[in-house]
Amino acid sequence: MKKHPRDVLLEAQAQRGLLPVCDHYSGVELRMRKSLQLQAEMTERLGTCVFDVTLDCEDGAPAGGEADHAALVAELALGAAPGARVAARVHPVDHPSFDADVQTIVGRAGARLCHVMVPKVESVQDVERAARALAAAGHPDLPLQVLIESPAAVHRAFDIAACPQVQSLSFGLMDFVSAHAGAIPSAGMGAAGQFTHPLVVRAKLEIASAAHAHGKVPSHCVVTEFSDMAVMRAAAQKASREFGYARMWSIHPSQIQPILEAFSPDEREIETATRIIVAAEAADWAPISHASQLHDRASYRYFWQVLERAHQTGCALPAEAQAYFAPAHP
Repeated sequence: MKKHPRDVLLEAQAQRGLLPVCDHYSGVELRMRKSLQLQAEMTERLGTCVFDVTLDCEDGAPAGGEADHAALVAELALGAAPGARVAARVHPVDHPSFDADVQTIVGRAGARLCHVMVPKVESVQDVERAARALAAAGHPDLPLQVLIESPAAVHRAFDIAACPQVQSLSFGLMDFVSAHAGAIPSAGMGAAGQFTHPLVVRAKLEIASAAHAHGKVPSHCVVTEFSDMAVMRAAAQKASREFGYARMWSIHPSQIQPILEAFSPDEREIETATRIIVAAEAADWAPISHASQLHDRASYRYFWQVLERAHQTGCALPAEAQAYFAPAHP
């Protein structure tokens, strides 16, 4: 039996290609339910789950209602459709509700969660604190995703990314700008300014670099101008093509499709990737020549990741490529 291209080419890096490119956040009950419904509908239509739904406690829970909100998140996760990718953002590790969030949500619904997002992570010690809480709730192997939101956290991003249980690093734009006490103008939080202000750009690149250095997934921050699709699409394209991000947050259903499109390879690249991977497999992964260019495992790895990203984003694949994503690849 032939090995799957993922096993041959990615080995320990396989985790990078397995996360959907869009992570959709919602914290109000009606919106959480609608988000899960939309995810189920798109999964059925496209044949794969193209975005995560993260149910939000940090911004979603009303003051004084944290316990009830955590119970609601657990209930919604347990009731999600089969195959759904549902996550929870809990409160920061130094918040009074952190342990209760984890005990309620992970303790009751940990088996249905794809990960737990921990905001305002400042250090490796914060990650270790969160990992202990997951273990205490009965799910020590549940992946952690962390939100980097301060200059000090950016400074420690490489150490945080090295933590084994960390799966992805996200950039918290709003808190990062606010942490500078007015030294970064408010325009730095906008769709355009966040890609031009030097301190914000530096932070984004540090986080992306730290994630890639340790085989983790860098996830880009929100764009608050959710009603302007041209602005949203441009920001998603910059995040994907210029800043090295492999995933992006959505805070409104209208942002999901532009993110999918921006992070998707185009039809020509999919066709090229298919031809190269099929030829490489036929050659037992020895070097080949394609269109007068030499290709070996280094380029095979790139083109396989193109096909994985195409599948993740619901792109139409040639029949030869579809076979790689069938339940039983030969």
